Amino acid sequence: MRKGEQTRAAILDAALELASRDGLEGLTIGLLAERMQMSKSGVFAHFGSREDLQVEVVREYHRRFEDEVFFPSLREARGLPRLRAMMNRWMEKRIQEVTTGCIYISGAVEYDDRAASAVREQLVHSVSMWREALLRAIRQSKDEGHLKPETDPHLMLFELYSFTLGLHHDARFLHLPEAVQLTRDALEKTIVSYQTSNASAPAGVPQPPPNATTNLTSQPTDSR
Repeated sequence: MRKGEQTRAAILDAALELASRDGLEGLTIGLLAERMQMSKSGVFAHFGSREDLQVEVVREYHRRFEDEVFFPSLREARGLPRLRAMMNRWMEKRIQEVTTGCIYISGAVEYDDRAASAVREQLVHSVSMWREALLRAIRQSKDEGHLKPETDPHLMLFELYSFTLGLHHDARFLHLPEAVQLTRDALEKTIVSYQTSNASAPAGVPQPPPNATTNLTSQPTDSR
């Protein structure tokens, strides 16, 4: 990697950390330049504008999300095993983000009622890609006979997605120590309520770390 690319990657890494903590709107060229011990013009040379920087931060978060959650889950068999892997890895990331913050969630709060912008469009695109991947996995689980014929994929997606949002709210905002276990129980109860008797046995659900409050989905899920 060239020196310029290394510098850009380091700036982006610091920007992602700051945005996770302070929100995308809290990310400024001046703050980032101070953090990197660079001049503002030096940061501008790599990103051009504050909005370009914010967009790249969302894209970088999305790439890391793919690598940590989506792509490893594709190693599991098509159907419920893959859906469970996606949910378990997502749950694990949510637990980590209780302390670090989540760009998708904080970004949704910051930009939900703002006028159209490149940052908002990138956030909506990234979140929509992940939701579509989950929906596809639910449909595949139903096609494989792992979920009951009457399963409504959109309703199941809404339930699973809502529980992870609830975890972030209760653990990060309210600091409720029981939030992780309640979310784990709710997710498992929901999946079991939809699955058929011949579905695969559940995989282990990740445990919270000791310090926790007690290119993705842009690619299609394997359709084999």
